[in-house]
Amino acid sequence: MAGIYEQPYQVIKKLPGAEIRFYPPAVLATVVSSARSFREVSSSGFRQLANYIFGGNREKKKMAMTAPVHMRLSEQGSSMSFVMSPDIPMQRLPAPNQSNIQLEKTAAEYVAAIRFGGYASDKDIRNYTDQLTSILQQQGIRHFGNFRYLGYDAPYRFIGRRNEVIVTVEWN
Repeated sequence: MAGIYEQPYQVIKKLPGAEIRFYPPAVLATVVSSARSFREVSSSGFRQLANYIFGGNREKKKMAMTAPVHMRLSEQGSSMSFVMSPDIPMQRLPAPNQSNIQLEKTAAEYVAAIRFGGYASDKDIRNYTDQLTSILQQQGIRHFGNFRYLGYDAPYRFIGRRNEVIVTVEWN
């Protein structure tokens, strides 16, 4: 999204159809859900997190929208996270009004990423997860943990949409 803070990363290696990235630590506001699909978690999770950054917190403080929105999807439950702007250190972020929103600092990590356009769906996320798995197998790169979806665009952006599927990889 133009004009907003975007979580930084460094491209370490380009692969055929994907890339390996390094993400430094980041602070996320996360809501966990019993939802098991992109469709289920996207609207309810987004509303709760948007409410938090637009003043639904103990200080009634408004914070900037950032990109991407992170989603972890699994049969055991899902989560959605907003990356917090580095302008506000974690210890100074206002406490959420909703107890199900957690503030957390991620560890630095290496991930494999594959990009796609359009409006994402559960089917797209499954297809690109399968493609990324295949690319990593072909390259002999070991991955672990859940695959995650990253969405970069507001719903009203129709052209040039950016979506990604990522997964943590072993990298030296």
